Amino acid sequence: MDALAGLLEGPRARGAFMIRACFDPPWAVRIEDRAPLTVMVMARGEAWIVPDTGERVLLRPGDLAIARGPAPYTCADAPDTPPQALILPGGKCRYPDGRSLNGVMDLGVRTWGDRADGAAVMLIGTYLWQGEVGGRLLDALPPLLTLTAEVWDCPLTPFLREEIVRDEPGQEVVLDRLLDLLVIAALRAWFSRPEAAAPAWYRALADPVVGRVLRLVQDDPAHPWTVASLAAKAGVSRAALARRFTELVGEPPMTYLTGWRLALAADALRDTDDTLEAIARRVGYGSAFALSSAFKRVHGVSPQEHRARGT
Repeated sequence: MDALAGLLEGPRARGAFMIRACFDPPWAVRIEDRAPLTVMVMARGEAWIVPDTGERVLLRPGDLAIARGPAPYTCADAPDTPPQALILPGGKCRYPDGRSLNGVMDLGVRTWGDRADGAAVMLIGTYLWQGEVGGRLLDALPPLLTLTAEVWDCPLTPFLREEIVRDEPGQEVVLDRLLDLLVIAALRAWFSRPEAAAPAWYRALADPVVGRVLRLVQDDPAHPWTVASLAAKAGVSRAALARRFTELVGEPPMTYLTGWRLALAADALRDTDDTLEAIARRVGYGSAFALSSAFKRVHGVSPQEHRARGT
């Protein structure tokens, strides 16, 4: 598994919320849905994204933005336009005074807003859950990142524009996979930019010692690694590895290994029907009991509770 693949394998949409939002000015929508990740592609016109904290950004045709939840933000034709709609968790939509807006602005298949041929058209995909491997990705992202059309020319965008309004058998699965590909392509482009603030462990992959250790852990989490065995593979002493790893990654090697194993376990619990025993063996725990104890200590819930929340 290469470094970027390890970081990006988290996005796996299941029944993601996808919509084509169409508006005529003045318009503004307040987003308070607490979604972990939302992707916005400007298909026509312009839109401001105004977070509660941080800099506001202007999206033009072809630009893309990714908002990391759960912080709220506003999308509008101008930064000072007051919100006309409020998006809440669970797909609820209300007027600012609290009245329900569900169904009022529906314009057809996955199309919402003032009119289908509005001056501003935005393609929006929202992940409704947060996986633990995906959690490492979310930790690596700023609250709001953008890619302009000048540096972001993705062939998936025209395809998404066509597919998002189709009502075909299996269309939800098609859109889920399209959203995953769009996110991965966008983040790959973003991480390649010098100004991208990649996480410490990702930057540490360039180090000849720590990078080798990280790859060993990521590629074979089930191996009974110790600081001594990792140090031997890296050709340094245990003390040197512990010191250098902690300095570059921000946590000791075995702490990182535990987090990686539990992240993989969390994803397997969410995405498969494998038994806890099988998952435990696959991620490096000797028994289901050992995995369950570590999982609850770190995440505050049992593996069974975590699996139930993801269904």
